[in-house]
Amino acid sequence: MRRITAALLSGLLVSIELSGPATTPAVADQPAVKQSGSTENVPLPLYQPPKKLTPRARVGGGLRGTDGSDPVLVALVPDHVGLTVKKTPVLNWFLSKPTTYPLKFTLIDIRSVTPLHEAPIPTPARAGIHSIDLKDWNLVLEADVQYRWYISAVRNPDSPSQDIVAGGVIERCEFSNCLVEMQVDLSCDQHSVVRNALRGFWYDAMACLCELIDANPSDQTLRRQRAALLDQVGLSGIGEWDLRSMQAPAK
Repeated sequence: MRRITAALLSGLLVSIELSGPATTPAVADQPAVKQSGSTENVPLPLYQPPKKLTPRARVGGGLRGTDGSDPVLVALVPDHVGLTVKKTPVLNWFLSKPTTYPLKFTLIDIRSVTPLHEAPIPTPARAGIHSIDLKDWNLVLEADVQYRWYISAVRNPDSPSQDIVAGGVIERCEFSNCLVEMQVDLSCDQHSVVRNALRGFWYDAMACLCELIDANPSDQTLRRQRAALLDQVGLSGIGEWDLRSMQAPAK
């Protein structure tokens, strides 16, 4: 049975490589399949960082300064290079309060000093957790390359040093390594969140969890899962804010 399974995996990988991105999208970038079923026995996710760590990769931090006039931006990332299997992943970030400041998104290939992409993004009308989908700009990450990404609130267009900035570092692992060696889960449900977090795929676990919460905003189990992941990377304040927001009366 193991030989048969290995042969099937090998054939899958060969067919993906031969088809090429122009004709067949990679499996990792196809729409996720959400599986239904009871979630009563789903444990809280445990994030296991990859063995290769780069410390101090996160820009910005917790919720310090939320009582001031300026908003706080926080990238929902660990303080090291986070992994993804997706060529066009979703990035998640937090805004502490509504703001009139223009926002921009920047993506930098660390092999270059010039941004790969920099453009304005819509300013959310509400505080909370928000997403950036690289598919919206047709931005594709190369395998085994690190990228820095930033969300910036522009306080003074003539003085970039006054920008409020948050960001992190992301790296896409080569697809066959992700699938065969690291056993990434390509689906999106609560079980895949647990599996991918344990295998070190931070961005895939968090993006899936945020997608599930967007579809089921009143699900406390999902919120607790997200709070647990955030707490494990030093962002407990965001998780606590998120849980409290469920109890706030709707406006």
